[in-house]
Amino acid sequence: MSQPVRVPVGELEAFCRSALKAAGGDEASAGAATRAMMHASQCGIDSHGVRLLEHYSKAIAGGRVNGQPKLKFVREFGATAVLDADDGHGALAAYAAMDKAIALARTHGTGSVAIRNSSHLGAAGAYVLAPAEQGMMGFCVCNADAIVRLHDGAAKFHGTNPIAFAAPVPGAPPWLLDIPTSSMPLQRVNLYRSLGRPLPEGVASDETGRDTDDPAKVKMLAPLGGGEFGYKGAGLAGMVEILSTAITGMGLSFELGNMIADLTQPRHLGAFVMAIEPTAFVERDVFDGTMKRYLDAIHASPSVEGRKVMAPGDREWTQFDLRAREGVPLDPETVAAFGRLADQYGLKPLLKETA
Repeated sequence: MSQPVRVPVGELEAFCRSALKAAGGDEASAGAATRAMMHASQCGIDSHGVRLLEHYSKAIAGGRVNGQPKLKFVREFGATAVLDADDGHGALAAYAAMDKAIALARTHGTGSVAIRNSSHLGAAGAYVLAPAEQGMMGFCVCNADAIVRLHDGAAKFHGTNPIAFAAPVPGAPPWLLDIPTSSMPLQRVNLYRSLGRPLPEGVASDETGRDTDDPAKVKMLAPLGGGEFGYKGAGLAGMVEILSTAITGMGLSFELGNMIADLTQPRHLGAFVMAIEPTAFVERDVFDGTMKRYLDAIHASPSVEGRKVMAPGDREWTQFDLRAREGVPLDPETVAAFGRLADQYGLKPLLKETA
């Protein structure tokens, strides 16, 4: 099993930004994509972290992602808006949409923004942190090209269709949930392949829909819950699908082009974000007190022997602190990809191994 190497956060962030700009991204696009990738890598969500850098660079250079988009809010009604992302990077669109949702929530109590003509946005949890850091709750969903079978299905139907939600906690990092509605994200399958690890049981299938633990044989993913309970994940994926398509006009997962194939054609992805101002509903001390009691109760809850009860976000914030001190681990495929980018764009190699 291959062991990752670690890189300081600042050096990694600078390399990502430089590579995206060299590929043709403007300052805003490079900054947003780097910010989203670094969120994932620093929080231990390596499947959606900097291992996406080469793909994002190729997508910008190839024309799939508009490196210098003109984002525009094309529709507004009360506490809602629609953002046309001009086929720009999904992170740029999602951050802009969430900023708008926050502004709407300050006036109306809630703010919702549907995003059209976007692209891959990475870890959805990156965007719900923005309202949480300002005392609000945040929500984000998006669909993606089909890779997940239905419950008892044997064909690709939904994307991994993530759901992210965050809520502020007084004196502590936000409560943070960021999950795919598949059993695991495809990028994590790729990460397991790079590290030479077998997959957990019941998370992925071969071309016939039968379970496999070999990352190289994976053709589709199982819905969240798996086994007898995969209908739950399939239903949640459907909710995400509706919010990402029916109110944006964008394609259903099985209508979208493959994420990897043909990097010259935009994918026109949809997404949906929301910000909620708690004080529109209750006094701040009521909300804060409830959140603190809730987290305290989770952490005080008895655990089985040898395990530890954690709240959503606990693992991520632990990894964030650890990686701030020790650096971000890079798997062998990512190390090699960084070397290719350094050679292609004349960048200073991030690692000796990439020289």
